[in-house]
Amino acid sequence: MDSSTIEQMINAGLTDATISVSGDDGAHFEALVVSAEFSGKSTLQRHRMVYATLGALMGHEIHALGLKTLTPDEHN
Repeated sequence: MDSSTIEQMINAGLTDATISVSGDDGAHFEALVVSAEFSGKSTLQRHRMVYATLGALMGHEIHALGLKTLTPDEHN
């Protein structure tokens, strides 16, 4: 697994998102996801939205994913 594949998968599920993923070992990653779809959602709800875009890869090919999820207003 690589960072660009994860970015593409998140973008396919959250099409308005700006995404930055890093991680060098192929299993542990950090992601910043900025999306208007997060507006009015709790942190847990936001994380679940991102995890849903990655499906079965979570816990398998992607061992760990640290997330920072923000709305555009929170990011500015």
